[in-house]
Amino acid sequence: MIVLGTTGSIGVNTLEIAKKFNLDIEVMVAGNNIDLLNEQLKYFNPDLVIIAQENNISKVNHSNVKAGQLAILEAIEESSSNLVVNALVGFFGLQPTLRAIHCGKRVALANKESLVVAGQFIDTSYITPIDSEHFGLWYLMDTTKPIQSLTVTASGGSFRDYPIEKLENVTIEEALNHPNWSMGNKITIDSATMTNKLFELIEARWLFDTTACDAIIETKSIIHAMINYKDGSTTAHLAHANMQLPIAYAIMGDVKEQILKPVNLLELQNLEFKEIQQERYPIWEIKEEVLHNKNLGVVLNAANEVAVAKFLQGEIGFLDVAKKTLKAMNKFHSTKIEYIDDIFEIDKEVRRYMNG
Repeated sequence: MIVLGTTGSIGVNTLEIAKKFNLDIEVMVAGNNIDLLNEQLKYFNPDLVIIAQENNISKVNHSNVKAGQLAILEAIEESSSNLVVNALVGFFGLQPTLRAIHCGKRVALANKESLVVAGQFIDTSYITPIDSEHFGLWYLMDTTKPIQSLTVTASGGSFRDYPIEKLENVTIEEALNHPNWSMGNKITIDSATMTNKLFELIEARWLFDTTACDAIIETKSIIHAMINYKDGSTTAHLAHANMQLPIAYAIMGDVKEQILKPVNLLELQNLEFKEIQQERYPIWEIKEEVLHNKNLGVVLNAANEVAVAKFLQGEIGFLDVAKKTLKAMNKFHSTKIEYIDDIFEIDKEVRRYMNG
């Protein structure tokens, strides 16, 4: 297989599964964490390594190293692997998804942005999501019973119990202190604003062909997804918070041996559920709009990427992330997308506006 993003949290866990099941990796793609990449190369010996910056090539302990997005797209085309694990962060991950599908390859997709911005142009029959929520929905899906709606859960992020009046002055370090998960900076901020959950609802809309999707907070991250049937019953998927389970299924299709320690309900004792309140998570006001308007995903993603980057650089406050994103959503409310190329143009336009 090809693994895009080996040094991120999903990539690291993907390599753990590859070790556990003795799977071959043909191409490894990483960003700027060359030290970790070199550690990974002590165990894996791919045919090709691709990194972000050309000036880092000499630092990589491998005989065949390239750099840049074009090298990634060429590797996807030229490789013999039929599986691409896309764990790249942000809009940058869209082109590799499109190229892999164009080449008829399966995509184990952790890059949420691919479906968020271009779901209408992606053949999801090639996609297996690497996400605990969508994996949970897939695991539970029983099409013999009529389904009413889908529910995914949210942790609530770094500030779920924080006094709302103090959110204006929270620090970057506080925002990155997630209560349940260890993730990259971008997705941790998206979790704190609840934008990540909006992304997941949009993903579910394309993966399961329904706009009847919602989310609630489950503070322990044990329940990941629920399916609500028309007969009034609900099934839930429970598992410990560890991405290796969805990764294993996404890569191998089926898993016969234990990946995680089973959930012990007696140790768990209780679960706590909370409503996602707009007062704490202002971005939630556009939930129905982005679910029903397929043209707005690219606007939401581009505006949010710029806003999160500005927050992480100390240029704006935490609450400004949602404020500036909502302002962009209002500005580009009438966006119309007819062709895949429109997505790349609108992405640029929104970013220009956000940086103006």
